[in-house]
Amino acid sequence: MRILANETKNHIKESITVMGWVNSRRDHGGLIFIDLRDHTGLIQLVVTPETTDAFNLAESVRDEFVLRATGTIRERAKDLINPNIDTGTIELVVESLELLNKSAPLPVNTHDDGEKSSEEQRLKYRYLDLRRPSMQNLLRRRSDFYRFIRNYMYDHDFTEVTTPILANSSPEGARDFLVPSRLHPGKFYALPQAPQQFKQLLMVGGVNRYFQIAPCFRDEDPRADRLYGDFYQLDMEMSFVEDGETIRNTIEPLFIDLATKYSDKTLVMNSKPAAKYCEKGSLIPRLPFDFAMDTYGIDKPDLRYGMELIDLTTVFKDTDFKVFKQPCVKAIRVQNAATLTRREIDDFTEKARKLGAGGLAYILYTKDGPKSPILKFMSDSEISAVKKETGAQPGDAVFFGADERAKVNKVLGELRIAFADHFGLKNPQEVAYCWVIDFPFYEWDEQKQKLDFGHNPFSMPKGGLDALEQAKTDQEKLEIKADQFDCVMNGYEVCSGAVRNYNPEIMYKVFNILGYNNEYVESRFGGMLSAFKFGAPPHAGCAPGLDRIFMVLEGVENIRDVVAFPKNGSGVDLMMNSPSTVDQLQLDESHLAIVEEED
Repeated sequence: MRILANETKNHIKESITVMGWVNSRRDHGGLIFIDLRDHTGLIQLVVTPETTDAFNLAESVRDEFVLRATGTIRERAKDLINPNIDTGTIELVVESLELLNKSAPLPVNTHDDGEKSSEEQRLKYRYLDLRRPSMQNLLRRRSDFYRFIRNYMYDHDFTEVTTPILANSSPEGARDFLVPSRLHPGKFYALPQAPQQFKQLLMVGGVNRYFQIAPCFRDEDPRADRLYGDFYQLDMEMSFVEDGETIRNTIEPLFIDLATKYSDKTLVMNSKPAAKYCEKGSLIPRLPFDFAMDTYGIDKPDLRYGMELIDLTTVFKDTDFKVFKQPCVKAIRVQNAATLTRREIDDFTEKARKLGAGGLAYILYTKDGPKSPILKFMSDSEISAVKKETGAQPGDAVFFGADERAKVNKVLGELRIAFADHFGLKNPQEVAYCWVIDFPFYEWDEQKQKLDFGHNPFSMPKGGLDALEQAKTDQEKLEIKADQFDCVMNGYEVCSGAVRNYNPEIMYKVFNILGYNNEYVESRFGGMLSAFKFGAPPHAGCAPGLDRIFMVLEGVENIRDVVAFPKNGSGVDLMMNSPSTVDQLQLDESHLAIVEEED
């Protein structure tokens, strides 16, 4: 049987058999105590000299040996009860003991107590790291997480459909993983960055509501909130939907339930400017992209705290202070920050410089009044206006940004996050969601000096074909909005969605604007375009990223810690030694050759 605390109490004086790993062994001379562990917990084995074979074996066992023990359950004496484990009131008096397997000395710690092994070692020996009780709990929690999501989707009449892994390349914004075709020399499959085209084809095929927990593959650089290579998303799509709000209203209750019911966290929104964008009856605000960028400096704002960007451009429109004679001047008020040391301010200043700012002007509001090196350059009316507009109180600090609006937003937006980290404003027991809507359909590519897609080219431009045809200049084209949206959770983008472009005429036009002819569009997306010519219904959908949502709900800072077998920060699987070389026969069969780079 398994080691189950709520069952062993019912087996006192009964003979049972348990199996597991040796968690620890203690030799007390006449008695040997072994804590045996499986995924359900621990039980203490008592081995006496009277059971000669079992006692002799018990003398030789070491940590992580695998044992089978048969014996009788008895209650512990009151002074020997261990309140730290669920089975602390009972023990198993061993009658027979069998060694199922030995263990070499461990390269990583399999206990949660004690010093934690390095990440590289934990990833190399992940199968051992998974033995830790916290990791076992995490795997069970993730299974419950998937069950919770699937039940919601089934309850809302979604049909689960799996889509191909070997697919064609598609422009999702990242590099594809290519798979050479043995049967078709010189041609390649691509592992799907998302099932985007397939799920739209399902809508054409008459599926009303589709979902799957889909594996996605992107060759992007890893980071703390992004896995390398493969990840999972809740892919969903709905037919006969013509606006993004229908999708948001459909999936929003799931997001709320995941935070408050599955995870038992508190739903908050601590930014007053965002509150006015809550739809009637909704707990999650809908923030226009332009508002989000102007108010938070970023399109994925964390609303667990306020600290919004405050526009002071009009305050300094006639200033004599050269630093503030810029197209845009903004400030950020940081409460209780007047105690920052000179060195800490220098650190924030250096961060601002790395983001492109010339420096970081500030005012500290002390009980004796404002203090700052810049006060001597400001008029009394400007000093007064800054205090009034920011609402600064004694103990606060105000930091400034002055430059082009986009740069000011970027610098202060990143500083807002840095200040929140420094002052501990990110409460892990709280969840703050927001929807960011009305993304620009096109954006300006500085490197190429031309227009490009802002996000997904398969999204429907708001206003449809009319909006595209009426936009003549680059500036007018940049003002076209996509019926596209993101869901943000505690400062992480956890979902993207859109109303889809199901009209071939509009599909051609959005690419024509960027200089791509119809033949190019047909060569890349011919299958989808062909399908759209046979009565495609309007449709929309989204794709929440499950790894990232689970990371936030579990309060884990590194996404690799919520995945059973992740790759390291360089995209290497240390356990399986991949990527690896392949033999010449495999290369020949795939019609590939390795070309050495020249120095």
